[in-house]
Amino acid sequence: MRILIVVQGNYGKRIVKNISSYAPADWKIQTWIAPSRFPIIVEEPEEFLPESLPEVDLLICLGENPGVAELIPGLVKLSKARAVIAPIDNKAWLPAGLKNQIRKELKDLGVDSAFPSPFCSLTEKFSENEYIKLFAVLFGRPDIDVTCNNGKISKITIKREAPCGCTRFVAEKLTGTKVEKAEEKAGLFHHYYPCLASGKIGGGFKDSILHQSANMTKLIVKEAVKKCNDNFNLT
Repeated sequence: MRILIVVQGNYGKRIVKNISSYAPADWKIQTWIAPSRFPIIVEEPEEFLPESLPEVDLLICLGENPGVAELIPGLVKLSKARAVIAPIDNKAWLPAGLKNQIRKELKDLGVDSAFPSPFCSLTEKFSENEYIKLFAVLFGRPDIDVTCNNGKISKITIKREAPCGCTRFVAEKLTGTKVEKAEEKAGLFHHYYPCLASGKIGGGFKDSILHQSANMTKLIVKEAVKKCNDNFNLT
């Protein structure tokens, strides 16, 4: 699979580093660095586009400004991407109205899209597109297996990880932890990584995207530890 990842700052750079490190060998991952500044209103998005881009299957947009999101349709045309993933880890970077506009423009182009919020909530169920599904098999909502020994976590096997690499960090830190402490510590380690999702609460939600992500990590660890205990009790 050929992937083009649009990056603007440290948020995107960390995700690119993790994906590049753990993606299958036959995935070709390239990046395009978006402009660092945009006017409040981008009247002519074409002015900010590169002259050319490599042809790819999947475009992942990790911009940190609405101006970058407005470039997505143009980037798709240049790269001939057949699918787009534009995660929303900060609603200020991709507001709901702009997301809906981009989704419609991409649909008109015959391009499937997914807008997971947070990025680590992505699963194969987000889209029927083969490239989005292929990416989501390995990167998105964490999926782990836990091995327990004498009431402690002895091993964590990662089946799918958060795109930013947080899952690996949490798994490493939890090894050797008492099972009854695993859920609580998973939430702490998630913040320590640190998670770069927005901590701002708004838009009618009770929790920030950062807390949604942390709570998901805790739940995943809780469920995996329970399975570990259940298996232990059966032997």
